[in-house]
Amino acid sequence: MEITGKQKRFLRGLGHHLKPVVMVGKDEVTQKVINATDEALELHELVKIKLQEGCLTDRKSVAAELSEQTDSTVAQILGHTFLLYRPAKEPTIKLPKSQTD
Repeated sequence: MEITGKQKRFLRGLGHHLKPVVMVGKDEVTQKVINATDEALELHELVKIKLQEGCLTDRKSVAAELSEQTDSTVAQILGHTFLLYRPAKEPTIKLPKSQTD
């Protein structure tokens, strides 16, 4: 799913106050982490994920892998945290319209 810059800014604003729901540690991206992320996205649509000190993989690589595995979109990467977004079957987050809509 592709989202526009305006939609990413909107999601970053919503995600600013969120606490990290999923932590990626020294075991990096395992099936447990993928399942936890998938479950959190199902419940919340927008989740913050934090890389802990033990994670040696690049933050962009981890974000891309989790995004691909959970069929979500990376809304922001900032420091050791990143935001993932995936609309629910009945979305509660209403994204701003893109120019093509």
